[in-house]
Amino acid sequence: MQLLSKLTLISLLALPGLKAGHADQIEIFFQDSHLSSYSKTDLTYNVIDEPLLNPAITENLMEDIQKKVSVPPQDAYLDEHNHIVEHENGYTLHRRKFQKQLIEALFSKGTASIDVPLQVIYPRVDSELLSSIRDKKIGQYVTYFNQRNVERSHNISLAVKEVDNTVVFPGETFSFNKVVGKRTREKGYKKAPVIVRGELSEDIGGGICQVSSTLFNAVDLAGVEIMERYHHSKRVPYVPKGRDATVSWYGPDFIFRNIYNQPLLIRAKIYGGQLIVSIYSSESILVKKRDVPPASNDLPQEIRQR
Repeated sequence: MQLLSKLTLISLLALPGLKAGHADQIEIFFQDSHLSSYSKTDLTYNVIDEPLLNPAITENLMEDIQKKVSVPPQDAYLDEHNHIVEHENGYTLHRRKFQKQLIEALFSKGTASIDVPLQVIYPRVDSELLSSIRDKKIGQYVTYFNQRNVERSHNISLAVKEVDNTVVFPGETFSFNKVVGKRTREKGYKKAPVIVRGELSEDIGGGICQVSSTLFNAVDLAGVEIMERYHHSKRVPYVPKGRDATVSWYGPDFIFRNIYNQPLLIRAKIYGGQLIVSIYSSESILVKKRDVPPASNDLPQEIRQR
């Protein structure tokens, strides 16, 4: 903030004087729409008989404008037919250019107008990148669930949608809790069977551990670095013994790291009572696969009960 004040003071002293009390307006527009008006004197305080932009007021002004004009970028992704949906660039306030325009407007005669300058925000995953990592399958795992258990199936479907189309860049870590988010009633999660301290119970989000466990086996097969994984307190029937990955928002997480020099693409889908997680990457990736035992296609007993 001190540096901002000094730079602003230098700029102002280099320009013709603007007397305190000058009440002309600065009108701010964005794409021909009027956003706001400010009195020049409201944006300044006097220093050595010359006005100086008030950094706190200027910062609040820029924050307000940024909220009004910012558009987040949209990553490219694969739709249900495996077609690429093109990425979209985002935009935000170009602060340096806007501040320069603000100083120039402050010292202009009469009312001044500013058209908000924009800065492009590029998405993490553009269409070209996605196209290069969509075809080579380096890992896949399938588990099974009973569709008649409506609540549990619903929770699995919600978590699958969050995981699907995730891209993990070289050296980057994937956190299941971070990607899927908190499992709450407000987000649509329902009560379904979960294992708590070795006992079968019901809680919001029951069933998502099947998603994390299926993902674990798929990425383990692909040879990534498993950084954090915990077993359930009781054996779960949808994966072989010791092949589960329990998760909880306030407790265990499942985290892995992409050790390869190419990005990894996670696809997660439900076909009938099958939960399928597939891992894709570039044709140039050199994979060190691991042996992973397949899951049984028999429906687990505690899932058949409902």
